[in-house]
Amino acid sequence: MNKIYIPENYKPVLDAYDTQRAIAYIKETFQQEFSKALNLKRVSAPLFVTESSGLNDNLNGYERPVAFDIPAVDMDAQVVHSLAKWKRLALKRYNFTVGNGLYTDMNAIRRDEALDNIHSIYVDQWDWEKIITRENRNLDFLKLIVRAIVGAICDTNDRLHVRFPQLRTELSREVTFITAQELEDMYPGLETGSQRENAFVREHKTACVMQIGGLLRSGKPHDGRAPDYDDWNLNCDIFFWDETLNRALEVSSMGIRVDAESLAAQLKAAGCEARAQLAFQKDALSFLSQFPYPAVLSAADAGVYLDKTIWRNVVLVADYIG
Repeated sequence: MNKIYIPENYKPVLDAYDTQRAIAYIKETFQQEFSKALNLKRVSAPLFVTESSGLNDNLNGYERPVAFDIPAVDMDAQVVHSLAKWKRLALKRYNFTVGNGLYTDMNAIRRDEALDNIHSIYVDQWDWEKIITRENRNLDFLKLIVRAIVGAICDTNDRLHVRFPQLRTELSREVTFITAQELEDMYPGLETGSQRENAFVREHKTACVMQIGGLLRSGKPHDGRAPDYDDWNLNCDIFFWDETLNRALEVSSMGIRVDAESLAAQLKAAGCEARAQLAFQKDALSFLSQFPYPAVLSAADAGVYLDKTIWRNVVLVADYIG
């Protein structure tokens, strides 16, 4: 179902051509600010992966990938949903070391996406991944990275105002952190995670909801999260308040990656234990034997404001399937 709508009395500040110029400026500027803030280098990303590799992300578990056969090599391939797992393999193949990371401009197709003002079946987003020490697998370090991302978005917005002074979007650099359980406790009368996010971000303008994926005390998860991606105790979503759409806007979904222990526990909790036999997951469950680093931090989605709407270019990391 298509839920896209134009707010009443909305008029774009820029015409169609200048909007494209502004988008190009945002893409160029944001990758500069973002890569500098997190010490990342750009790499190229795959458009598709083989089905047998286990590298495609199944997102919330029900989305169907766009698949096709490759007769020349007698293999089946899938257009990527995201590069969540592939990024981790790329860190090894590119020989990145602790404190360094990669980012890419990822393109994907999500055929089952519910369409609205911020979701499309075509995805164009920044993807990223960074190697950290095992000692940094904690919420304090996660918050440090969140503040760096918010700073990069706000710096991009400031530079955008200089280049296009007719744009007047205001963003708050002050991030308010809350866990998904704390959010549910705060708004017991609201049924969904999205409703609670809107209520909280309406008040705090820039917010970060942490620990998403597991069941809350209500018996329901705050939102869906793949069990073999990030650690449900060490992940988060970043939001800005969008005045034009009158809603919370998620600009980054990110987290510290699973280790062998959290991967096994989350696969069991999600009823996906059979997935442990796929190539990528088997390596992780073998204490990440093929990856010469102790832990990784990655993200998906970092949007940048344009006018008083959001241009969702998004921040995420990638590389290639050799």
